[in-house]
Amino acid sequence: MTSLVSAAEILARRILVIDDEEPNVLLLASVLEREGYRDIHCVTDPKKALDAYVSLAPDIVLLDLMMPEVDGFQLLEAFKRHDRADEFRPVLVLTADATLQARRRALAVGAKDFVVKPFDVIEVALRISNLLETRILYQRLRA
Repeated sequence: MTSLVSAAEILARRILVIDDEEPNVLLLASVLEREGYRDIHCVTDPKKALDAYVSLAPDIVLLDLMMPEVDGFQLLEAFKRHDRADEFRPVLVLTADATLQARRRALAVGAKDFVVKPFDVIEVALRISNLLETRILYQRLRA
């Protein structure tokens, strides 16, 4: 079976990682680099996350929920306000908050997927690839 989207096309996409914990950012960046992604941008100050989102226009965001001053829920709402109504820019939440309430709230305000830390790196890499493939297909349909 041939794929509609090549691996090279997926790996060329821009990824924004937002997490206030430096070790988490380093782990995600190394996982992404091992997978072959090269356009990776990381933000550890949640107050700078919206500016990075706007200026970088990432294809996917990997977002922590529990951060000081500006949490992931606030960022999800800000991203939604910034994007056009017909935009599909997936956000994958990666959080230590395993509560059903957090999962439901994140998905309700715009997250497209939700993974609890500590996570399986292979599973997260597959979820990222799947979300990017969906974004690419969506962009092709709109073109």
